[in-house]
Amino acid sequence: MKIQILALEGVFDTGLSAILDVFTTANELAPLLPEPVRPFDARIVGMRRKVRTAQGFGVPVSGSPDPSAPDWLVIPAIACKMPETLLPALDRADVRDAGRMLRQRAPGANTAAACIGTFVLAESGLLDGHKATTTWWLAPLFRQRYPAVDLEDERMLVRSSSLLTAGAALSHMDMALWLVRQASPELAALVARYLIVDQRPSQSAYVITDHLTHAEPLVQAFERWARAHLAQGFSLDAAAQALGASKRTLARRMQEVLGKSPLSFFQDLRVERAAHLLKTSNQSLEQIAAQVGYADGVTLRNLLRRRLGHGVRQMR
Repeated sequence: MKIQILALEGVFDTGLSAILDVFTTANELAPLLPEPVRPFDARIVGMRRKVRTAQGFGVPVSGSPDPSAPDWLVIPAIACKMPETLLPALDRADVRDAGRMLRQRAPGANTAAACIGTFVLAESGLLDGHKATTTWWLAPLFRQRYPAVDLEDERMLVRSSSLLTAGAALSHMDMALWLVRQASPELAALVARYLIVDQRPSQSAYVITDHLTHAEPLVQAFERWARAHLAQGFSLDAAAQALGASKRTLARRMQEVLGKSPLSFFQDLRVERAAHLLKTSNQSLEQIAAQVGYADGVTLRNLLRRRLGHGVRQMR
């Protein structure tokens, strides 16, 4: 499999290295398998002849990307973690050139992007009408900037037609392993074991909800109201009235910022509170259930297991 890795100025060092390490390790381990696997030919390309990583290291760029090549084209993140640095970066000449190059590729050409690289791909317009994921803490900005993209930011990897997107930071490794898996599931499993990479289908376990809610005053106010009313139960009418907003406005802002309804977020807070009490108190599951508004411990136990999976080891 041939792969072009597009390194833009300020490329995220860990992301670029993770991709290269996965393919290098795959090539090293392939001879251990009973069935032969063709080597991965991964080369770094750039929109400029000289590219430096975010940490200042020179990148060995082998040339410009070839829009006509049938290879996978992979876009690692650029190291801009917050909107105030990301937005100017997206307006850089090399990023605009990358967008034009992406649009020149044949329809259906295989393209992958991880973390902030998903913004570069979205800037090209190729993600419009497709499902995608992105860095969880920039999901509100992504939704606002690219409303034509169906964002599923709780997921680690999203495949939509010929496009593959991955979530935050170390999802670069998940993305690279997915590409290896297309050639050989056995090899991908072997590489994951050597690199000690667990399956991570979701980003939701890593999301710091406070970071997202604080980006929008109405959403932050709803969070405060919700935390104070976990035991009483959810009422959209009561929440909207308490916050001085219409139900429609509240629901729209929740969807824009968090990608979920007020009820869904309320239920997330219930689970978060219950899991915290389960770990830090000696209360029974029945007592905890009453504190977060569930009628009995059985309902709460099933919900915790469904939402937290292996994170819930023992329940009193």
